[in-house]
Amino acid sequence: MNFTKKLLAALLTILLCSSSALAQRRAAERVDLLVSGGTVVTMDRGRRVVEDGAVAVRGGRIVAVGRRGQLARRYAAREVIDARGRAVIPGLINGHTHVPMVLFRGLADDLDLNEWLTRYIFPAEAKNVTEEFVRVGTRLGLAEMIRGGTTTYCDMYYFEDAIAEETARAGVRGLLGETVIDFPVADNKTWADAMRYSENFLRKWRGHPLVTPAVAPHAPYTVSEEHLKEVRALSDRLNAAVVIHLSETRKEVEDISAQKGARPVEYLARINFLSPRTVAAHTVHINEGEIALLRRHGVGSVHNPESNMKLASGVAPVPAMLREGLALGLGTDGAASNNDLSMWEAMDYAAKLHKLSSNDPRAVPAEEALAMATVGGARALHMERDIGSLEEGKRADLVVVDLDALHQTPLYNIYSHLVYATKASDVRTVVIEGRVVMRDRRLLTLDEALIRQQARDFRARISKSLENR
Repeated sequence: MNFTKKLLAALLTILLCSSSALAQRRAAERVDLLVSGGTVVTMDRGRRVVEDGAVAVRGGRIVAVGRRGQLARRYAAREVIDARGRAVIPGLINGHTHVPMVLFRGLADDLDLNEWLTRYIFPAEAKNVTEEFVRVGTRLGLAEMIRGGTTTYCDMYYFEDAIAEETARAGVRGLLGETVIDFPVADNKTWADAMRYSENFLRKWRGHPLVTPAVAPHAPYTVSEEHLKEVRALSDRLNAAVVIHLSETRKEVEDISAQKGARPVEYLARINFLSPRTVAAHTVHINEGEIALLRRHGVGSVHNPESNMKLASGVAPVPAMLREGLALGLGTDGAASNNDLSMWEAMDYAAKLHKLSSNDPRAVPAEEALAMATVGGARALHMERDIGSLEEGKRADLVVVDLDALHQTPLYNIYSHLVYATKASDVRTVVIEGRVVMRDRRLLTLDEALIRQQARDFRARISKSLENR
């Protein structure tokens, strides 16, 4: 009898425990994705790093960030990504590039910007840039960026509508600017045509979850004052972003100063071109007054250390820009002047270049370099409400990074490790808008073999077109 009572009591306990566990599972909140077990580098305001952390995702947005055990009890996920032994970081933001120009990678090297553009790039573009060229180059660039953990990029090029279609199809986020310029180019032969194209482009993509359309006047030296004012008016009318090259070289500053009686930033401020929707690429040759002007007008700036070094354009005053609180991001520029789209190299160079130029090893610490590629980049693109850090409510753009390669061993400080030791090849899994676009280094939204072959075919065509130059 005693034995029977004990057996019944044991069975009752098991049933109660099972019922309790079942009730807990039923009570658990459903989510689409749980990235679980990694070192979560949030890049939030408090720079929280969560060891053995997790990120829960639903409907393309982050619903929780915290300890793995807590989130595992709270959420039941349709899909779980095991990030144990790895880092989980916000998706990297490439704040300035010309993505189809990967097809000109290595075409013309070791030149200054003026010679590079006028003798090689503009002629090569005139002979080769078509919508097909742009689509093939965009797919190649997107594949490279996904592999390197870039989830958002800011682009300036031609046939930007085709770039937007390829970007959306690949599941990548983009602030995409149709380039307008004061001479005939591949997609539009007159200014009027370019502005019509731009307005249609802005209207077509407005409100898209991944693509944010913009208009992109090339630079103050290639777009007239009248046309720059037209761009500002269009931006005001449609509440659209504006992307522009600005103060990239000394020659630009000298020429604009001679023509307009003001330095480039001063000139754009004087004609009321600058606004909180403006993204200025490079800003290499700017002084303290111009930094203050950019900040006063709410302009985002994007630093491109590798391109500026390679073209000998100069060294941007990044430490001063950071001290003044300018919204400062980081970019690769196009692969024709870099020659890759790796934000890991951009971070590494940004940190080291300014230590050297300022003779101060603390000028841009590793943590600040990572911030420029994430939350700082989001501010520079005026997208900080949605991306740049791993926080509840933000878009679910995140990257899982291996930490155990030989060049990463041993690990002491996560920021140092990510900026100075990690390479694009260490990226394992990429999630954009809650969708896995690369899992365990396998691209899921792009055909890598086809992309390689099409790019090689274009290489032969480009080479042939330049034989009699």
